[in-house]
Amino acid sequence: MRVMFDPQIFCHQRFGGISRYVCNIALEMHGMLGVTPQISAPLHFNEYLDQLPHSLVRGRRVRWLEGLTALAYGMSVLPGKLAARNFKPDILHNTYYFPIKPPSGAYSLLTVYDMIHEKYPRYFAASPFISRIKAASVAAADHVICISESTRRDLLATYDISEDRVSVTHLGFDPLASLLTDEPSSNFKLRALGADAPYLLYVGSRVNYKNFQGLLDAYADSASLRDNFFLLCFGGGDITGAERAGISKAGVEGRVRFLRGSDAVLAACYAHASLFVCPSFYEGFGIPVLEAMSLDCPVACSNSSSLPEVVGEAARLFDPADRDSIRSALESVLGSPSIATALKERGRIRRQLFSWRSCADNTVDIYRRVLDS
Repeated sequence: MRVMFDPQIFCHQRFGGISRYVCNIALEMHGMLGVTPQISAPLHFNEYLDQLPHSLVRGRRVRWLEGLTALAYGMSVLPGKLAARNFKPDILHNTYYFPIKPPSGAYSLLTVYDMIHEKYPRYFAASPFISRIKAASVAAADHVICISESTRRDLLATYDISEDRVSVTHLGFDPLASLLTDEPSSNFKLRALGADAPYLLYVGSRVNYKNFQGLLDAYADSASLRDNFFLLCFGGGDITGAERAGISKAGVEGRVRFLRGSDAVLAACYAHASLFVCPSFYEGFGIPVLEAMSLDCPVACSNSSSLPEVVGEAARLFDPADRDSIRSALESVLGSPSIATALKERGRIRRQLFSWRSCADNTVDIYRRVLDS
């Protein structure tokens, strides 16, 4: 079976969740008997591709193309067609939503990561465009893969597509424990917070649907939380003026910290946190909850979209639209060592259900079903 991944996402992302997903499953397939994968990205600006075996990737990184998505993709079209003609794939796996016609004799598969532009169009200026090309790509694909059952349900409710053309493959995650150093927890906290004190952890983008403001309000509402725990935010870009104003209005200036850094710094953030919180209104999957579990950090998260499907019984759930529900969930875990310990133990079991190898195996099974249909 010859599988080609198209260049789309590698012309969109220097690094990011979708390109990491494609690289990980392609790398796992690279070692499978009877499967020959190839990532076709003639001209790209993605960092992950440089870390893969040369035999797996056809293309080169051109740094000055970063941010010039249309140009990078346009310059890859003709070389990509020539590469497909030489490679002769059985499967063309579209990595993003522009509908690409597969070479003669090949089947087209598409991964849909979420339906957020359709469910929350008000949050994205590009929603109408992305929704249109996604709909066209879904219609053109021989089969669609969703990364969660939640995303599958949303897709079926949105598009006129038969259920037998849609499958689910849960994502894996990259264990971060190997990146931890011997730095004492107290030293890390002094560097990250300016004090050797316990903290709640929030990871990633803080845009609207991620509901950072909801978490901030719940945190500010609770004397036990704001007096005894810092709120540490990792990644997500520089703090904005609106965020500074929101923190000031909530009366928690000096208690919220922002940190950026490598995966090793992220690993330390998880390892030394009292609780990881994911208050998002919508997630197509939610890899950070598994990253937290992999470092024995208890998790509290929203009871919406895919998150309950991913965490099972290994997290304390709350209603992201209800600040009292968020506050109560956080207080219940942080106020009870036994609950926190139970969540850690359940997390150790739950995280074993998700791996890139399992994701790749399930994806290859779908390829085979499509080829045999």
